[in-house]
Amino acid sequence: MPIENAGEENIKTGKLQEHTEDATGEFLTTNHGLKINDDQNSLKAGERGPTLLEDFILREKITHFDHERIPERVVHARGSAAHGIFKVNEDLSRYTRAKFLTDTSVETPVFVRFSTVAGSRGSSDLARDVRGFAVKFYTEEGNFDLVGNNMPVFFIQDAIKFPDLVHAVKPEPHNEIPQAASAHDTFWDFISLTPESAHMIMWVMSDRALPRSLRMMEGFGVHTFRLVNEENKSVFVKFHWKPLLGVHSVAWDEAQNISGKDPDFHRRDLWESIENGDFPQWELGLQIVPEEDEHKYEFDLLDPTKLIPEELVPVIRVGTMTLNRNPDNFFAETEQVAFHIGHVVPGIDFTNDPLLQGRLFSYTDTQLIRLGGPNFHEIPINRPIVPIHNNQRDGHMRQTINKGKTAYGPNTMANGCPFQAGRMQGGFTSFPEKIEASKIRERSASFFDHFSQAKLFFNSQSEPEKNHMLDALSFELGKVEMLPIRERMLYFISQIDEGLAAGIAHNIGMHVPKSLAMSLNQNIPADGDPEKYRSIVKEGSLAESQALSMVNTRKDSIKTRKVAILACDGVNAANLLAVKEAIMTEGGLVDVISPRFGFISGADSDEPIAVSKSLLTTASVFYDAVYVPGGTNSVATLEADADAIHFLNEAFKHCKAIAADADALQVLRATYFGRKLPEDNSDETVMMEGVIIGGEAATLARQFVEAIKQHRFWEREKPRKVPA
Repeated sequence: MPIENAGEENIKTGKLQEHTEDATGEFLTTNHGLKINDDQNSLKAGERGPTLLEDFILREKITHFDHERIPERVVHARGSAAHGIFKVNEDLSRYTRAKFLTDTSVETPVFVRFSTVAGSRGSSDLARDVRGFAVKFYTEEGNFDLVGNNMPVFFIQDAIKFPDLVHAVKPEPHNEIPQAASAHDTFWDFISLTPESAHMIMWVMSDRALPRSLRMMEGFGVHTFRLVNEENKSVFVKFHWKPLLGVHSVAWDEAQNISGKDPDFHRRDLWESIENGDFPQWELGLQIVPEEDEHKYEFDLLDPTKLIPEELVPVIRVGTMTLNRNPDNFFAETEQVAFHIGHVVPGIDFTNDPLLQGRLFSYTDTQLIRLGGPNFHEIPINRPIVPIHNNQRDGHMRQTINKGKTAYGPNTMANGCPFQAGRMQGGFTSFPEKIEASKIRERSASFFDHFSQAKLFFNSQSEPEKNHMLDALSFELGKVEMLPIRERMLYFISQIDEGLAAGIAHNIGMHVPKSLAMSLNQNIPADGDPEKYRSIVKEGSLAESQALSMVNTRKDSIKTRKVAILACDGVNAANLLAVKEAIMTEGGLVDVISPRFGFISGADSDEPIAVSKSLLTTASVFYDAVYVPGGTNSVATLEADADAIHFLNEAFKHCKAIAADADALQVLRATYFGRKLPEDNSDETVMMEGVIIGGEAATLARQFVEAIKQHRFWEREKPRKVPA
């Protein structure tokens, strides 16, 4: 039956429309049968204006999405969290009247939840994924939630596309496979038809998607917000969290091993660090753009797929957040915490970013079903530290016992209470942005440069980072079964970098298409202008940005870095203890690892040495570096132990710092990289590609510490032909 006649027979007979399993050839409709003209854009007041509450299509689509799963979060299901404090370092009253950002004497309590996005609660911490970075500030003016990610941009520009994105990346519905992975057809089918995702795909396929620790990743507010001061003057702001430990990642092969050996790796790392008193810290950074500079740049500040390069607008570091207490109960706190981008305080306001606008509706709607009703704010972890006074009563799981007769306003029976607070009394007032526009479903032409910042991100990476992106994209597209999707993605990536696309094509046995017979975006409204949906590439003045490469992160500390010392009976105890002491003095953590638990004896000491872990219960992927002390019997035992040799081989493969005494060189000789090592030399320390051998113990320890600070020695990896 032709699509224009679909359902006609049912209408004539008065029968209810039968449920169908296949939408092939059918028009898109609402849940009530209304044909949809535009499913790509929310209804806005002008192309750069706010999203309108009357957009019943947006609300129906997101409401259905928000309520799809209970009680687990639809996205960000797997999380871990901690309590802490935030303290601003300078008075920011020139920008905002938010008290927690202006009073340097105040310590604001915070609760921070980190999460993966795509996987279920039982998935691995080390999935290749975006990480949620949500901070709840319990301020004296109410709660402020900064709900962001560890990446500064997002896949889509309009919230109406969020259900589609998540449906595409989640396990495919016919078999619930794969879990917590984007390497499958539905995700890349969506991406290949959504060029606005180009920039975010570069981030997700980079090492940023595989953080070494939650304590070693950046956080971003993603959207452009407003700060408003006492004079009601507004500036635009981007929020950043900069970790004091630097930004570091693990290797992809290492991540897969960790997922098999300890899927709770990030959760355990955060918990143990806080329990040990090694409190994670981040500096809050702001990128401030004056109101008059809104249209100054070659990108649109309201486009959530774009960032502001730090070379154009430096990040001002204004305060420090310290996480210093673990939750008392995972469910009551980590699982029941309810963040909302709409939880703001006076001095912080929104912009017309269409993704942000949709989130303002979606978060409350989600909590209603996940936490059982409208009173989720009364759960202890969600309660503000200030009293709550309003006329809201009753509802599911109400905790507060309200006294009195009046639950309305205005009233005289309660003397008008609770009163409205004027602006000068701390009441929230929205920034009076002037808007004159028509109601339309369109995007601003300034949103259609999809590839310039994707190019900027790729060009800013070091050679090893580019190689890792090549590997990631080759792996992901190698898992895609449908040839047309792979072809579209190769063409898509060639718009970012032709060399990258060629490398991927070689790895998956294909050629890069010179053109496509179809548009990258198939969902053009019937009455829309196709030219507006053309993927524009701007040649911007900024070719690279140092802030986008992890190579340029701080590398001045080994605090909380975990170092393995491989040793057996007969070890050189003096050297072992000297290196251990040097590492711990610098804030590193040390585990002595042996084939068995218990204690080992030193060749030069009667004092037994406690073994922290055995080779049967741990692996090199849990450590940042490895040291092998000397001692004839210890060395001989390790050389003959296959697990010890594998431990060293993996550490080398994953580009970690390795140190060994001169008389332990024979252990390293038994590894696959042993043939590269220099000849025996017990007089001087020799270092090659992060492997340090021989010399006096104090000198070796000092050089080993410096090597660990570098995080990884990526030059060990085989070279790949990815253009610079």
